[in-house]
Amino acid sequence: MAAKQQEISVTEFFEKNKHILGFDSRSKSLLMGIKEAVDNALDACEEAGFLPDIFVRVERLPEEEEYRITVEDNGPGIIHKMMPNVFGRLLYGSRFHALRQSRGQQGIGISATVMYGNISTGKPAHIESKIEGADEVAWKMDITIDTKTNRPIVTNDVAFTWEGKEHGTKVEYTTKGRYITGRQSIFEYLRNTAIVNPHARVEFHDPEGKKYVFERATEQMPPRSKEIKPHPEGMEIGDLMKYAQNTQQKTVSAFLKNDFSRITDRIADEVLSKAVVDPSAKPSSLTRDDCKAMINAIAQVKIMAPPTDCLSPIGDTLIKKGLMHILDGMRPDYYATPVTRPPKAVNGNPFIVEAGIVYGGDIQSDEQVTILRFANRVPLLYQQGACAITKAISEVDWRRYGLEQRGGKGIPFGPAIILVHVASTKVPFTSEGKEAVASFAELQNEIEQALRLCARNLKSHLNKMERRTKTGAKFEIVQKLIPAMAKKASSMLGRPELDLSGTISKIMNVVWVESRTKKEGQKTLFVNYTIYNYTTKERALWLHAHLPKECVNLTLFTNPHFIGMNDEGKTTWEVKNLQPSASLTVSFELKGDMADTFDADDVFVSGINPVLVMGAEALPGDWGIKGLEITESEDNIPADDDDETEEVEDLGEE
Repeated sequence: MAAKQQEISVTEFFEKNKHILGFDSRSKSLLMGIKEAVDNALDACEEAGFLPDIFVRVERLPEEEEYRITVEDNGPGIIHKMMPNVFGRLLYGSRFHALRQSRGQQGIGISATVMYGNISTGKPAHIESKIEGADEVAWKMDITIDTKTNRPIVTNDVAFTWEGKEHGTKVEYTTKGRYITGRQSIFEYLRNTAIVNPHARVEFHDPEGKKYVFERATEQMPPRSKEIKPHPEGMEIGDLMKYAQNTQQKTVSAFLKNDFSRITDRIADEVLSKAVVDPSAKPSSLTRDDCKAMINAIAQVKIMAPPTDCLSPIGDTLIKKGLMHILDGMRPDYYATPVTRPPKAVNGNPFIVEAGIVYGGDIQSDEQVTILRFANRVPLLYQQGACAITKAISEVDWRRYGLEQRGGKGIPFGPAIILVHVASTKVPFTSEGKEAVASFAELQNEIEQALRLCARNLKSHLNKMERRTKTGAKFEIVQKLIPAMAKKASSMLGRPELDLSGTISKIMNVVWVESRTKKEGQKTLFVNYTIYNYTTKERALWLHAHLPKECVNLTLFTNPHFIGMNDEGKTTWEVKNLQPSASLTVSFELKGDMADTFDADDVFVSGINPVLVMGAEALPGDWGIKGLEITESEDNIPADDDDETEEVEDLGEE
């Protein structure tokens, strides 16, 4: 028996266990190969600072279930001598030990794709690449993988002139597969990729020759992630022991301060004091009990959240922009303000959770909501039931937010699309196939918190729209019915018609804020806010909105009611001396990529009793403009405030 024991290479292992990498069915295998190639292309473009242009073609070959796949990008290219290892050697890459966000993490994906193509068809992969530089030539080669040694076998390695290409990489391979449509299709994967990568242009040619183009929605590149040291929060005992054995530091105190992020002198001393560990001891001398005591002490000490520059979250505005750009054909009624949570850590790895909700329009209302799951800007199309994102969605009581949920748990029903994105230096996937996020308690809790915040934004909007619709209908009746009755009575009595504006104002008794927008293309938005004083007193107020600052032009600053705008784009206008039955309009224009992300219904008021206002919410307590004092004028609060409040509430609720 001992004579039969032998070592196997990692490639040989994955060759016999292809399902671990996601190559467990023909349809899934076709998608997984394209996914790995596209992920690599996006990572390369972003690291080099190029706006990605991704080209994908799927061609059906005469052989049964055989396809030729081509993925091409405009990235920085790959140095000639590195091309064989990048595409022909598993577990070879630059990202496994780097603590920063990237799509590729393990150095398996694209080489596993080449390996599967070699195995399933016996044909080599063809690679072409050119690095940036006017004097550089392009190189092309065919690659197969020796699974016994985990080494590439290169043939037809030649230099050539790549006409019309300044830099980039092209991967072409043949594989067994089955082309399908639907939720787990290549088209769906590329469409979802365009949602969370709005800075990329993706062109897709399917086996039928149809061409689909997901145009770039913005030229704003995501922030580049920086490599950081591990964060101690959530670290395991074995991890700490491993770091202690490998450190170059001479003392335990220096080990904590220099090898981990957010550990200061004070925090290091406090941790070691609670753990009863000598600060001057050598890290290599730490025992298992010492490390266990340090882990317990770290949990008791307040440590700053991990730095965010190692992560590249999409951001609230770009999530909304991506959803609007791709899902516009569904004509949704509302894009709930997306939520980006503060950074946390699991197993020492920082992560951020982002969520967004799309509601209404042509989205099916009698089916379960559509769930869009993403990890490091990569769509997750398989193993939805095993994913922490799905479990978190199932735990939220969606009945409180206007969606149907049978039994109070599970995936809700209704006309909605729920998006969740997890960004981390090391996303805890359930397998090497990177199809589902593992259910760590800290991670799942953060997802639930993000979803609840986003759902509250949706519920607030739905309530506001319902109140506005009901009150608007009543206003319309009052404005039409009373003048019609007065006209009829005047006609019957032979008397002149009376001016009923004061009477109508007394019946309505609210300040009405009406928002209107007009779109011109994708980059221009005209916005009007009309404020009607349907009360019997002169009114004054402050009007507030959060504008995309990069889209603001002179029409905002030249408005006579404009007061100021802070660094975040929070803007204020002043409305004063608005007479009963009078109205006033605030107009401005937004131009730029982010113009259409502005929601004119998200408008706030201050300086007036908010109960008297319809169409705008009270200004949140943490809102306002630095240096601008916004106070509520006593003149705007009526002496008979209780009576007026009761009238307005009755009108809105009837």
